[in-house]
Order: sequence, then structure tokens, then C-alpha cells
Amino acid sequence: MKGERSFSPKSATVRRMYPPGMHGKKFARKLSDYGTQLRSKQKVKKMYRMMERQFKNLVKSAVKSSAESGIEIMKSLERRLDNVVYRTGLAQSRDQARQLVNHGHITVNGRKVSIPSYKVMAGDVIGVREGSVKTKYFSSLVPQWIKNVKAPNWIEFDNNKLSAKISGIPTLENSGIDMNDINSIIEFYSR
Repeated sequence: MKGERSFSPKSATVRRMYPPGMHGKKFARKLSDYGTQLRSKQKVKKMYRMMERQFKNLVKSAVKSSAESGIEIMKSLERRLDNVVYRTGLAQSRDQARQLVNHGHITVNGRKVSIPSYKVMAGDVIGVREGSVKTKYFSSLVPQWIKNVKAPNWIEFDNNKLSAKISGIPTLENSGIDMNDINSIIEFYSR
């Protein structure tokens, strides 16, 4: 599911909460603890479009840190460059944001960065490369999308310059991740 349709009432996941096909409406068995932990890990991992090894390393480094593990995982996920590009509205999906970063359209503090997992810090300025601003994508499509997107309070976005300043740190309320999912992820990797 990509773009605006996944948030609308026409979304396939909203209309039918079961898989397609003749055997779609089956009785669902109760998941085991392992099953619920695995499901929440897969949900968050797929939401941020990460590979297993990358996600596992992120969780392990968050658990090793002195801060609270769950909050640290959320901050690490939200501060990824591809996620910040998505949150500002420069892309309609995280996949699209990842591609924009990979193709060198995004700058951090005036320098081109092509690594989607780059961690932005407070005070960083994220912008669109000068050569890319003139393209049809950024000149006509993005201004239409930005009208519908409200950046989180830790990102200050300038619509005219197509640039964002990281003014603080992400909070759990803005992330869209449930704390129960994060706790399940920590339990999953601690086995």
C-alpha cells in the first residue's frame, strides 16, 4: 500500500480485514507470545522499510545504550533521513523517500547525502539539491503534496525553500509506533 490511498476509506485493508481468495475468511487462532512479538517486529520493520540485519543491529544498539530502550528505538527509527524526508512531505511513501535519498536529491547541511539510514541530529538542515529543485517532480508535484502534510513538531519545514530544520528530538506521540509494539520487539530480540 502506497501513498494517499492507504490512508483513505477505499484502502483494501480497511474494506476487507481478511486475506483475498476463497479461504480468506477463516477463524483466526490466538497467537502465541512468540507470534505476537514476531508480528509486531515485522510490522515496525516493514513500516520503516528496513532489512532484518539492519533492524536487529538498531535494536541491539538501543538496548545497550544507557537510555530507555523503547524510546531509543523509536528515536533511531524516526531520525533516519528517509523517514524525515517522508515526514516533511517531500515524498508520499517511505519507499519514495528512500529512492530520493539514494538518487542524491537530498542534502544535509548543504552536502549531498545518499544514505537512507543517515541519522539526522538536532540543528541539521535537510534540503533539496539545487539541480533537483528544477525537475518536474519538485517543481509541480511536491507543492501539491505538501499542502496536505503537517510535519511533526520536531521538524520545522519551509514550503518555499523545500528545506527542513531539525529543531528537537522525536517524541512517541508523533511517531505512530505503539509502545506495546516496541516492548514486544525488545522481548523478541532478548530471547
